[in-house]
Amino acid sequence: MGLLAKSTTCSAAEKPNFVIIFTDDQGYQDVGCFGSPDIRTPRLNAMAADGMKFTSFYAQPICGPSRAALMTGCYPMRVAERGHTKQVHPILHEDEITIAEVLKTKGYATACFGKWDLAKHSQSDFFMDLFPTHQGFDYFYGTPTSNDRTANLYRNGELIEPATDMATLTQRYTDEAIAFIKKNQDQPFFVYIPHSMPHTRLDASPKFKGKSRRGLYGDVIEEIDFNVGRILDTLNELNLAENTYVLFTSDNGPWLIKNKDHADGHLPGDHGGSAGPLRSGKVSTFEGGVRVPAILWAPGKVPAGTVCDLVATTMDVMPTFAALAGAEMPSDRVIDGEDIRHLFHGEFDKANPDKAYFYYLRVHLQAVRQGKWKLHLSREKEPIGAAPFGRNTHIAPKDRIGFEEPFLVDLENDLGETMNLAAENPQVVERLLGLAETMRKDLGDYDRVGNNMRFCDPLDVRPTTPPVPAPRKPTTRK
Repeated sequence: MGLLAKSTTCSAAEKPNFVIIFTDDQGYQDVGCFGSPDIRTPRLNAMAADGMKFTSFYAQPICGPSRAALMTGCYPMRVAERGHTKQVHPILHEDEITIAEVLKTKGYATACFGKWDLAKHSQSDFFMDLFPTHQGFDYFYGTPTSNDRTANLYRNGELIEPATDMATLTQRYTDEAIAFIKKNQDQPFFVYIPHSMPHTRLDASPKFKGKSRRGLYGDVIEEIDFNVGRILDTLNELNLAENTYVLFTSDNGPWLIKNKDHADGHLPGDHGGSAGPLRSGKVSTFEGGVRVPAILWAPGKVPAGTVCDLVATTMDVMPTFAALAGAEMPSDRVIDGEDIRHLFHGEFDKANPDKAYFYYLRVHLQAVRQGKWKLHLSREKEPIGAAPFGRNTHIAPKDRIGFEEPFLVDLENDLGETMNLAAENPQVVERLLGLAETMRKDLGDYDRVGNNMRFCDPLDVRPTTPPVPAPRKPTTRK
């Protein structure tokens, strides 16, 4: 592992603990303090009141890539994958360095409780040697991937419960996380809780099922909220709250295909969530697909009751946690995230004024944001680089569009991304197009491999276009 020579010095007593609670397919508005009209989230609301709410926090458009970005601090397009192929859900190469591996260098106890999804997108046909316990985590209790049809439950590398009762998962992940915190309370720890819910299939325990005005989806969110509270209560009871950063967020926007007519989730029968004022949802580079609710809690460190609308991303978590722990970051590769301790501590005037976020769908660069401005790049209605989501049936028909010319949005005044201000702001368009071209050279696009896209295994010839799987032949359902 190549590491920087320079790091922040922390004594053992000063090293903070870290907890990440990462929900699956929870929309931007599916928390009370983010505007939900019918889902009760008293513990998350209180967490925001005692901490910081991020209103421009970005993940990736779909679950596997989002986990790759969080774990490595990099755009999914950049990370090396087993077999070189850029899968829909990355199969993370063993030479990639995870946040857990970075924190282990400083003596952290590390554990993952929930959905992994970086060892192949399958509940049974996956690479056991890419499980969390081979990627920097001391302990794993969870499931290999999404609960689309079933969920097999593992402890470390042992299958302990095939086709488990999904109604029990939210509580059981939390039970295990609490036990790990108690066991490791005398040393620094990193606890990662990537919940299986509210990705469908949805289910909730009897205590919550049938209780929400928003139907089963609301039941699931309200149970997650309750269990977030259990984590915070444990930290308070153990007198660890003032030395622990807890981050709650989601992996992408709401799964609109699970709602009637692909609408924003609001009906009791909808099994997908709501992005509220944001346009579209999961598998989209409109804001509803990638801007997610995020709450940071660390009493005495994070100023209470604050709102941060500056751009931050899941990729920033790794370098920020490393800096807070005094750990060294990898020095032999490009890391896209940046240390945002200043944002965590309310020092917004120290924010990087040039920070940009690049919106990739699969291997296709579709938009770039800097400050309040977001530029949708020219693209076909069914772009090749977004395959298999070129013909994007996951989102509403009105959002399955292309752009003949760049489409410039002022996100401060147009969250719904409806008005093109490109003609009135040619200099902004030129600047953002320049950023996009620089990123294409560095990372790549559907028609090119960037200079710093990683391939860890030997190659006879470096590919010139991203190596994606061959398209699957359509099947006829009987």
